[in-house]
Amino acid sequence: MPTGYLSNPLIFLVNTLVGAYVFVLILRLLLQYSGADSRNPISAFIIKVTQIPLKALRPIFPTVKGVNLAAIVLMLVLQMLIGFAMLSGLPGGNIWAIFIWSVAELIVNVINVFTYSIFIMVILSWINPGAHNPIIDLLYKITEPVLKPCQRYIPLIGGLDLSPMAALLGLQILKMLILPPLHSLM
Repeated sequence: MPTGYLSNPLIFLVNTLVGAYVFVLILRLLLQYSGADSRNPISAFIIKVTQIPLKALRPIFPTVKGVNLAAIVLMLVLQMLIGFAMLSGLPGGNIWAIFIWSVAELIVNVINVFTYSIFIMVILSWINPGAHNPIIDLLYKITEPVLKPCQRYIPLIGGLDLSPMAALLGLQILKMLILPPLHSLM
């Protein structure tokens, strides 16, 4: 790993740009899996930004049961690029450790997307309930796979929907259960 004057800003820039693209890929994967409207302006933007690399990978990694394998592979490769930039100078910074770190980071990022989306939905429901906006529509689509099971088992209590709270607790517990075993493999 280079240790010159420009190495830290360069690593920061690579991490930021590649990390932002990984975030967009996560959104694409979740929106595609949830069946979000591709005509939504935000969905259209996400599709357009990710179309070229995914189109190249699609013949090798197709979509299976609504899961875009090309997006997953591209996210993993890009996350590993970040891992090489950050961890290659550390002892034990081998490819296996970087692979496991990348998988763990992707899991954390997906859980964070669900968590932040639920928080935003809850806050918007307090501020402007019943509003229709392209972003709100996508938030509902993204969070539906997590909130729907909670809403089936948790009834409304006094007109309050407590399912977001249960979903947030479940997501944090999931993070606590999945990450330590992955980190121990590194």
